[in-house]
Amino acid sequence: MSEQAVLSTIEGAIGIITINRPDKLNALDLATIEAMDSALTRLEDDPAVRVIIFTGAGKAFVAGGDIADLNSRQGLAHYSEFAEPIHRLFRRIEICDKPTIGAINGWALGGGCELMLALDIRIVSDKARIGVPEITLGLFPGAGGTQRLIRQIPLCRAKELMFAGEHVSAEEAVALGLANRVVAAGELMAECKALAEKIAAKSPLALKMLKRTLAAGADMSLPSALAHEQVMISLVLDSQDAHEGCSAFLEKRDAHFSGT
Repeated sequence: MSEQAVLSTIEGAIGIITINRPDKLNALDLATIEAMDSALTRLEDDPAVRVIIFTGAGKAFVAGGDIADLNSRQGLAHYSEFAEPIHRLFRRIEICDKPTIGAINGWALGGGCELMLALDIRIVSDKARIGVPEITLGLFPGAGGTQRLIRQIPLCRAKELMFAGEHVSAEEAVALGLANRVVAAGELMAECKALAEKIAAKSPLALKMLKRTLAAGADMSLPSALAHEQVMISLVLDSQDAHEGCSAFLEKRDAHFSGT
């Protein structure tokens, strides 16, 4: 595993994962996927880290998969050696108990767009371009893109993006609902860190239970999802954080959440 393909740093309550292959536009190969998995484990296991930011080094977020690496693979080997690890990683990111933010600093194509789709919040640089151009290679999105995209934007637009393989601008990505907002490139990390700090000040236990409620409810019928929500919020009311938050409101002071 390459220790340099991915960098993980901690700034207070914020963990930052940086895909660090700028000479390859941060293309994803197996070593990078494994390094991301290790970085995520480190930040998930650190109780001081409450929010995780994902970004890329250089001018790309992730420009896709490593094409030479993909071209070297055949079906069954690809399924077990590459598709399975990247699907497992992106699902881990998607259901991570800690909120995640994408600082989309540049090209987010193919696997980069698919990684973005697994993140909770996406802030995009005005220089970013986003898309799933795999069809131009005789392929189609294979790291969750076919399924996450149709669940996050209108079906007809998702099909157009996948069938034509075209990129969209940062502004178009926001209009489609793929991203939260656009900021100037030079302000991207400051904006993401400010948002991360705001989220990190909230109860980590409530955030964890909220994320689990959202993830599970998304695949349920509405009656089942509402019943699930009822149970989960009742569990949260057993926490010290819930009563600290309510007491702080009543006493007109700032709440101090412990995550218990």
